[in-house]
Amino acid sequence: MNKNKTIIYIVLVIMSFVMLVPFAWMVLTAFKTVGESTQMDPFVIFPSHFRLSNFNEVLHNVNFGRLYFNTVMMIVLRVLCAVLTSTIAGYAFARLNFRGKNLMFGLVLFQMMIPSQIFIIPQYVMVSKLGWTNSMMGLLFPGLVSAFGTFLLRQAYMGLPKELEEAARLDGCNIGQTFLFIMAPLTKSSMVALGIFTAVFAYKDLMWPMIVCPDTNQTTLASALSKMQGQFSSNYPELMAAALIACLPMIVIYVIFQRQFIEGIATSGGKL
Repeated sequence: MNKNKTIIYIVLVIMSFVMLVPFAWMVLTAFKTVGESTQMDPFVIFPSHFRLSNFNEVLHNVNFGRLYFNTVMMIVLRVLCAVLTSTIAGYAFARLNFRGKNLMFGLVLFQMMIPSQIFIIPQYVMVSKLGWTNSMMGLLFPGLVSAFGTFLLRQAYMGLPKELEEAARLDGCNIGQTFLFIMAPLTKSSMVALGIFTAVFAYKDLMWPMIVCPDTNQTTLASALSKMQGQFSSNYPELMAAALIACLPMIVIYVIFQRQFIEGIATSGGKL
């Protein structure tokens, strides 16, 4: 038994190092020159000198303050909308009985099963008609509701005992009071997990910001980084330096909320 555990741990450690290779390559490339980053010698891993010029050049040419503001605002608004709508919808699907319940929840599951790119054209048409292109509302629009969040919160509410609702009803609580004061507080861990997942999904969303916000001052970090890559050639050290600066907030968030990340994956069966 101990031997099997040792083998499993060794495999996991090796796979962890393999998964860290791209991140290590990004960090090391950020300190290299263009020549060092494009040479074909596989044995040259570290830069000859650790240079900060790439970071200085990126900070001078890219308005990271504005990009951080746009990204943080989009993440905060998407998290608030996703948690609010998913909590209400999840409770309705889990604990209430109404006509068309199974059909509507089937539509939610159907939305989870098909690629999100299918919705881009109708979403863009709606945003364009509303005049929300190059605006925060345009960035927020796809995150107003969350099919994944609805499913996650429904599972959380289904795991709560019915006796809680019966006791609240005997005490004179109506449906709204039962939901707000009894049931919702018991699903805080699922709400936190949904908020973290929504923040990660919003942060790494690339296609929608590129389409709805072509203006560099109105777009997000991911979209701005993609525009730094040239058509015929790219300055990889500056690109990796910008990517390292852009990913620092997500690293901090993960370090702070890593327990909720693990709980969210365990309870929902989802993956990033």
